[in-house]
This record gives sequence, C-alpha cells and structure tokens, in this order.
Amino acid sequence: MSETRGAGPFVKRGSRHGPDFYRHEAAGLAWLAAAPGGPRVVEVLGVDDDEIALEPVPADRATAEAARRFGRRLAVMHDAGAAAWGAPADGWAGRCFIGNRPQECRPTRSWGQFYSEQRVRSFVAIAVDMGVLSGDDHAVVERACDRIAAGELDDPGDDPARLHGDLWTGNVLWAPAPAATGVGEVDSDGAESVDAVLIDPAAHGGHRETDLAMLALFGAPFLDEILGGYQERHPLRPGWRQRVPLHQMHPLATHSAGHGAGYAVALADAARRVLEL
Repeated sequence: MSETRGAGPFVKRGSRHGPDFYRHEAAGLAWLAAAPGGPRVVEVLGVDDDEIALEPVPADRATAEAARRFGRRLAVMHDAGAAAWGAPADGWAGRCFIGNRPQECRPTRSWGQFYSEQRVRSFVAIAVDMGVLSGDDHAVVERACDRIAAGELDDPGDDPARLHGDLWTGNVLWAPAPAATGVGEVDSDGAESVDAVLIDPAAHGGHRETDLAMLALFGAPFLDEILGGYQERHPLRPGWRQRVPLHQMHPLATHSAGHGAGYAVALADAARRVLEL
C-alpha cells in the first residue's frame, strides 16, 4: 500500500485486499460523520476500487480544552448508535478490516458473544498459529473468552454504540478548527481552537468502553480530559476503570497476531484481570 502526500488530497492506493478495502474505509468515515454533533471526521474526496483520496489535515497540537471537547463529541457519536452488536457501517455489505487486517462484522444479539468470537478469538487463533501465544497464557485467554461469551460481563442497560473501532492515538489527528464548527465552542483563552479529527476507522456497533480503552492503551494526549468530557455527556457505568483490560483484549489480540510475543504476554495479563472481575 502506498500513500501520496502534498498540497492536494492525501491519497492511499495499492491495497492487497482488493476493491472492498478503501470502500470499507469510506463507508466507515461517512457513518461516523453522520452522527450530529460528533467529532470531526476526515472528509472523503473520492474513492474507487484502487484508492481513496482524503482531505489534507494540517497538523496542530492537542490542548486540554480540545481534548475535553473531543471527549464530549465522542460520547455524542457513540450515542448515535448502531443496528446491532457487530453491525458494520450502515449500507456496507462487503468485507471489513482493522488496519490492514480483515475482521468480521456479523450482527449478533449478545455483546459478549460478538466480542469474544469476532474481536478476540479470531486473532488469538492467528497468534497461536504463529507460536507467540501458547501454554498457560493461551489457556487463560480462552477462559476469559468463555466468560465473556457467556454474557457474564454484558451491560444489559446499554445499546450498541457507533464505534470508531480502531481508536488508538495515531488515528486521532489534531488540527486547527474551521472558522465555524457549528457547535459554538471556542477556547476560553481566546487562542485558535483545535479539533480532533478521526481517520482510519474500523467502524462497527460495539461497546463504548472499547474505544475509550484503546485510547488509554496507546497513550492519547490529555486522556483524563477526554474522559472527563465524555462523562459530561454520557456518564460511564460504575466499574468502568476495572473493565479497561476487558476492552483492551481486542487490540492486544490484534497486535499479538501481527506484532509478536510482547503483545501476547500483555493479552494474557489482561485476560487474568478479566477473570478477577
């Protein structure tokens, strides 16, 4: 896969996954952008079977106020909802991906069943085949997945959220805010305001805490401000901090399948903490 940068559009081309790859990305971006009052999402300028062209996003630095604003808007986007646990972006019927890896998006009645089977075990199988996850570590991950699949950790009071799905810090850009954002929010010190801009989603219907846990896993700037802004709009269910390892099992499993044994060790550690919940 190649990328073209410059004064014009940011263009990605040459995926080995065929025509679904860039169209899946475009569908996810459109779905996230359709949430009224949600975060800013990079604009798709064009897409076809071989490439996607995106608006250029000028670089800026995160601020505490921008991070809190992003947290509020992220809660709004999540609250826009999805058709089901595991549902892909509205209107999308092709293959789904996270980064450069295929992953399933099959609508499921139970969050636990969806998460354990489509988000954790599917990548655990690859890690086992690679030889980076085995023995006691593999066994503890499987026990945690059994508990998740049984619905013991489901939240009966919450509906599927509209997730970005790959919300590590590299997929949140910080850029100067447009002159008129339509939400009436400006920085209190009068400085030019900054927006978070979402890119590269693996959009689907999932648990809101999963996006937040991925931000924590890879060190988002001003994370406490993001979480504070989020809770202003949608207070999280008690015990959410203890459930962070549960929601980090997906990215840790994904990275175990692609980046080696260190992530497999972290996955097993997260699974042990899940068994303590």
